[in-house]
Amino acid sequence: MTDASVREFKMPDVGEGLTEAEILKWYVQVGDTVTDGQVVCEVETAKAAVELPIPYDGVVRALHFAEGTTVDVGTSIIAVEVAGAAPAEVPAQAPAAEPKTDQEPKAEGRQPVLVGYGVSTSATKRRPRKGPEVAVSRASTAVRTELNGHGTPAAAPGAGPRPLAKPPVRKLAKDLGVDLATVVPSGPDGIITREDVHAAVPATATAPAAPAPAPATAETPVPQAPAPVPSYDTARETRVPVKGVRKATAAAMVGSAFTAPHVTEFVTVDVTRTMKLVEELKQDKEFAGLRVNPLLLIAKALLVAIRRNPDINASWDEANQEIVVKHYVNLGIAAATPRGLIVPNIKDAHARTLPQLAEALGELVTTAKEGRTSPAAMQGGTVTITNVGVFGVDTGTPILNPGESAILAVGAIKLQPWVHKGKVKPRQVTTLALSFDHRLVDGELGSKVLADVAAILEQPKRLITWA
Repeated sequence: MTDASVREFKMPDVGEGLTEAEILKWYVQVGDTVTDGQVVCEVETAKAAVELPIPYDGVVRALHFAEGTTVDVGTSIIAVEVAGAAPAEVPAQAPAAEPKTDQEPKAEGRQPVLVGYGVSTSATKRRPRKGPEVAVSRASTAVRTELNGHGTPAAAPGAGPRPLAKPPVRKLAKDLGVDLATVVPSGPDGIITREDVHAAVPATATAPAAPAPAPATAETPVPQAPAPVPSYDTARETRVPVKGVRKATAAAMVGSAFTAPHVTEFVTVDVTRTMKLVEELKQDKEFAGLRVNPLLLIAKALLVAIRRNPDINASWDEANQEIVVKHYVNLGIAAATPRGLIVPNIKDAHARTLPQLAEALGELVTTAKEGRTSPAAMQGGTVTITNVGVFGVDTGTPILNPGESAILAVGAIKLQPWVHKGKVKPRQVTTLALSFDHRLVDGELGSKVLADVAAILEQPKRLITWA
């Protein structure tokens, strides 16, 4: 839209380094009046679902993308005629644009599970995506005269340096036989988008002309082209596109596994006294209304162990060839959700009292179950806890989160025969596994940390003497 009274609201970068987001739901339609700060849509990034507020007053004139469409950061998603401007005719709603084919189907019947708390008794569901038909407004490629991010006309096809485009877009152009030098970019800073490549296909296609078919007669029927045959058994297989959180998690885990040399150590410990302390704290008025469970004391035990062995709380700076020891602990708690595994963290967990830590864990649980964990809550973690025990698993070998040096896995707590005070008795027992980056954590340091955690859980009174 070229009318000076119309403002184009672009997809913002709602998280550190994100390049795209999927529009989950529109809360407004063409013709609606909006006010500064009003939420107009909900988007899903590779890290979280986020509601976007509009930054000005006015009337909605166009919604450029349909629900379910993945949009690059910096691309205009909604046009609003600012308040007080001359009224403009509301365009008729066009059919909703087809979402990208890599849209991920919803997981049916699965509830968000915070690792360490188990499945909630009531199912938590995302708001339904079904909504009013979205008006889609796209300018014709033939008359596109957009400006790049520096306020200058986009470079003419074939001129200047190598065209700017992301690797997936370059692959798409290669598959379609499109020369990127001939494509007019519409993205921020002159970046070529998928839509630009698709729009350039008719102009660059050079398919050889097929010979004219012979006239059809009764004796020579025209052959029909065979229908495309799927490359897999559609009756017995389902293909699920990898995107969003799952895609980001996969990339991060592969990068971590093949960058940091992992070492994992294990210890089996009697946590009977810890379980008794959990029950006592539930009756303590200081913890009234707070969530108290074994994860709370395990988290506190790990924080005490880090205080006694601060070098475990570090990261590896490859560029500068330095070990960065951190004097704060942002404690990550792994959470399984329908969108995939996320790891929000409690900022400055080392400075919190036990009741404050319980309150922070409770807030983290609620936010994760509602699917409202913000990107900021998942950034800056230093050490992580993952509780695989809620699934009945004894232990595991967890993979480090990128940028962290250690992750503690907690196994199922089970009643087992155990030698206690010289006699075999039934005791509450669990297995802990600590994975660490062997570039900066040697066996001695990793063993000390794991042994300290185990000692505190076996004799929780050490929380008082060691903290």
